[in-house]
Amino acid sequence: MNAIAPAVARSPKDYASDQEVRWCPGCGDYAILKAVQKTLADLNAATANTVFVSGIGCSSRFPYYLSTYGFHTIHGRAPAVATGVKLANPALDVWIVTGDGDGLSIGGNHMLHLLRRDLDVQVLLFNNEIYGLTKGQYSPTSRVGTRSPSSPGGSTERPVSPALFALGAGARFVARAVDVQQKPLVDVLKRAHAHPGTAFVEIYQNCIVYNDDVFAGFTDKAVAADNQIHVAHGQPLRFGRDGGRGLVLDTRSLRLTAVTLGDGGAAVADLLVHDETNPVLATMLAAMQPPDLPVALGVLYCDPAVATGMAAGTSAAAPPAFGSAELGERINALLHRGETWTVAPASGVNGGEARR
Repeated sequence: MNAIAPAVARSPKDYASDQEVRWCPGCGDYAILKAVQKTLADLNAATANTVFVSGIGCSSRFPYYLSTYGFHTIHGRAPAVATGVKLANPALDVWIVTGDGDGLSIGGNHMLHLLRRDLDVQVLLFNNEIYGLTKGQYSPTSRVGTRSPSSPGGSTERPVSPALFALGAGARFVARAVDVQQKPLVDVLKRAHAHPGTAFVEIYQNCIVYNDDVFAGFTDKAVAADNQIHVAHGQPLRFGRDGGRGLVLDTRSLRLTAVTLGDGGAAVADLLVHDETNPVLATMLAAMQPPDLPVALGVLYCDPAVATGMAAGTSAAAPPAFGSAELGERINALLHRGETWTVAPASGVNGGEARR
């Protein structure tokens, strides 16, 4: 019996293309690209079976910078193109890269139906709360009061929460991460890849030109410990310097409340334990905002049930036999089914006639 040769180990550099990376110096997209390349290397992903599909925006340059297959599509339509790719060849590993404007404005309807259909793909939504490529207009996730070329007096619209949107659309996997937090980001991407069905990952990404430091209130080192919480399934919801704070459920208001541990305060045993299979808890975590509550990062929700929808229909299916004579005949018959017309030149210089 012949021995099976071990798989060749790959490094992040093996997934970098020969294209010059063209983002603004200091853009958070660089960190996300690095994390994705590290994730692919850790997964030992086959470049020939991996596809990145993007829409329009700074984030959507992503396919150029990876040595995989890729489609740079049109504004908001990355989910539609990715759906076609996955249905045509279910064996492919498909990733969707989009931004808060691309994915939740013109592409909001496509995103909603992708999530409810549960196609087996990974969605990376870069959220910088602004339109960066088109010079700083406010986006669906921009906060009230955001001043921009399209809202010089400050935005008056309530922002969309990508994570809450995904949960409301029926996503079975919803997670969050920060661009420069490499290890947690890579861990989340691996979990997303392992999930059978649509995995939605919101990544807080800093736009250094048009919305710099918009997330500083929970990402700066001076405040990060108190204003963000990294959730882990089966672990107490604990945060703060030295883990000195935590989350409990106020049974009267049915709201999450932050408490201080020790010195007559709450005990660790009083804290809520994260259950990533609980959609109600995931919704409460996704809605948390400083200063009263920390921003929740990590896997907020993961439905462990068997894949549903399109994920169930494509996971083991074989790609169609394109190019076969039988398929050609079927397509030809489809195109000529029903009434058709032939346009032919008529007698005369500029005339013509239509014949059935």
